[in-house]
Amino acid sequence: MAREKSSKDNAQALFHSLRSAYAATPVNLKIIDLYVGFAVFTALIQVVYMATVGSFPFNSFLSGVLSCVGTAVLAVCLRIQVNKENKEFKDLPPERAFADFVLCNLVLHLVIMNFLG
Repeated sequence: MAREKSSKDNAQALFHSLRSAYAATPVNLKIIDLYVGFAVFTALIQVVYMATVGSFPFNSFLSGVLSCVGTAVLAVCLRIQVNKENKEFKDLPPERAFADFVLCNLVLHLVIMNFLG
């Protein structure tokens, strides 16, 4: 019983420290996190839909999931570049990072539209 209480206290302490650390995160990074979550959630919805209904146009399913996952990966890269605490990209202006994000998304979606057939 004491072990359960100890692990429960440890879990609560972990969640409390994560919540307090995330409260100090700037709003622009929180917005990017929300965008990444939305992209991953959309990919999961597509996988569940394919599992229940079927995958007749498999290229369409694959294109949709790859679009969501690719967008999420590019958004994570944007978050890393925009984060002020990251010393590797301190000389990179946020406008340049966002322009790279938009250009890479454009290339990604042109490739995905080509893959649709």
